[in-house]
Amino acid sequence: MKKSHIYTKTGDKGTTSLVGGVRVPKTHLRLEAYGTIDELNSQLGVLITAVSDTASKEMLQYIQHKLFAVGSYLATDQTQVDLRVESQVSEESILRLEHAIDEMDEVLPPWRGFILPGGSYEASLCHVCRTVCRRAERRILALEENGIGEIDEKVKRFINRLSDYLFILARTLNLLTQHDEIYWDKGCK
Repeated sequence: MKKSHIYTKTGDKGTTSLVGGVRVPKTHLRLEAYGTIDELNSQLGVLITAVSDTASKEMLQYIQHKLFAVGSYLATDQTQVDLRVESQVSEESILRLEHAIDEMDEVLPPWRGFILPGGSYEASLCHVCRTVCRRAERRILALEENGIGEIDEKVKRFINRLSDYLFILARTLNLLTQHDEIYWDKGCK
């Protein structure tokens, strides 16, 4: 078997191929969307290395796999090629996130106000992932707003729910590591 080269030279002039073969500029909104999903996935990889809780690690790895599917979905030009089944987000994926959120939220203390990113190192990393997730959501929504194509509702719901999950996970990680949450001082004194 011949080893493939990592470099193809096809992108040297600033374009790349979508799934389906259409070449677009590397600054295209679609690339910005799935590139931000890739960035989020990389940040989750860093978070996983810092988290010691096995259940959280397993869920985060599951999320990484789903994000790969979201990236594939966003990279597919559905006017040129049919979407692969593995590139779709299922209702079950969304429900799994919601179930995980509900389980964690049951044991967390009540909210007392706006929480600043921080506390433990793990929670801080989780907040970075949450903010990248929110940016990815904005990039995905921009695709629709700019007429590039309609985005599957399940993809939008999964990404929206994921940012909620990451917020609750950050709170949970502070609890597990016995770090206080930092509440916003409205008076900034």
